[in-house]
Amino acid sequence: MTSEQDDRKARLAQALRTNLRRRKAQAREVLPSPPAPDSLKD
Repeated sequence: MTSEQDDRKARLAQALRTNLRRRKAQAREVLPSPPAPDSLKD
């Protein structure tokens, strides 16, 4: 592979990681957090 192809793959991999991180953060904001075990009392 040429260095140009390697650079493109590296940029693509970084963009995918960034997008995944952003989607996970957004999902955490939307979903209500599960109750903590300490707050569950029978």
